[in-house]
Amino acid sequence: MNWSTLWVIALPPVAGGVIGYFTNDLAIKMLFRPYRAIKLGGRALPFTPGLIPRNQDRLAQKVSDAIMTSLLTPEELQAIAQRLLQTERIQSIILWLLRLALDQVKADKKEKTAAILSLILHDFASQSLPRLVAQLAEQDDFLEAQLNQIFDQIVLDLQLNEAQARQLADWVLDDVFPVKTLRLILTDFLTDRNIATLDASFRERTRGTYWLVANAVGAESALVRFRTFLIEEPRAATLVLKDLIVSLGMRQGLTEWFSGFSLQTLPNKTVKELRRAFRESVRSYTQTRGEPVLQRLTQSFDWDETAKVLVQRLSVSEAVADSLDTISQELALILERYLEGDLEQLVAKALPILNLDQVIIDRVNQTPPEDLETAIQGIVKTELQAIVTLGGVLGVLIGLLQSVLLVFR
Repeated sequence: MNWSTLWVIALPPVAGGVIGYFTNDLAIKMLFRPYRAIKLGGRALPFTPGLIPRNQDRLAQKVSDAIMTSLLTPEELQAIAQRLLQTERIQSIILWLLRLALDQVKADKKEKTAAILSLILHDFASQSLPRLVAQLAEQDDFLEAQLNQIFDQIVLDLQLNEAQARQLADWVLDDVFPVKTLRLILTDFLTDRNIATLDASFRERTRGTYWLVANAVGAESALVRFRTFLIEEPRAATLVLKDLIVSLGMRQGLTEWFSGFSLQTLPNKTVKELRRAFRESVRSYTQTRGEPVLQRLTQSFDWDETAKVLVQRLSVSEAVADSLDTISQELALILERYLEGDLEQLVAKALPILNLDQVIIDRVNQTPPEDLETAIQGIVKTELQAIVTLGGVLGVLIGLLQSVLLVFR
């Protein structure tokens, strides 16, 4: 066999292998390249751009349809949401948010938080609280237990010391019943009728020597002369009453009586009636004047400073830090109970809002052809190389078949 015959027999397998290999490789590359259309005379050349770049819109729609109809169905999204919204995960998220908020309060030097808290406290104390208290005061049992406790532990045990009793006695004798007022009271009291009543009682109730004096002399004339003295000689009567108060020791007597007085010495029935009257007085006062009084109090209160102190205390409080776990757990349980019945409806409402199909389409369309090729090559590089190799093998086999036919001929 000469060289020319050998070359004729060997050429078909070699040519077939080369053609099969590079044809498949070219076909695969033409899926992506060229990335842009090549124009000649204002018209794009055939097969430009590549198959995938030319049909990227359709590819995006097909990918979106495949994902939404097969992968991200409403049932699957609901199952995913259920796995994501497990109690442990929700609790960890809420705990993270609470700690983040607490750190934020510490980071902003408490000024912003204190300002917001000051507005909230001021609004609550000046508007909401007075109206709430006024509404509660309409109830018959308004603060019944609390007011009873205040009466039993504070009012009932209240007792004046000696200095307080002396001040109260001075106030009674100097301001409430001064000597001039006492003279007028005695003058108004000693009417003809009262004098006659006193004289009759004096005659009936006295015994012995006093009876003899009462029936022989009587008290009527003396009382009439005393009334005349009070009226006609006011200055002298005032001095007499002053001396009488001093000589009788009324100031000291009142001091001793006030210092020894206590509500506990009263009968139980009287104490119960005082407790009821105290409660009703507080309730009535709250109904009529409680709202404006509370509003005036809130206006004079420094809410900014109060809010700063409160925020500073809360930011370093161990109780707040320790309670975050409990708070997050309770909030997670509440959210879980809410989602048990409404999760399906929430997912159904969320799908149109999320618009996942359009998001997928936009994302695929916005991906450059180079990136698409890189992504697909990264996924099926081995398979594509196998197709190229298979093309070469098939070309070789077809060339061998042709060589065998040539030999037989």
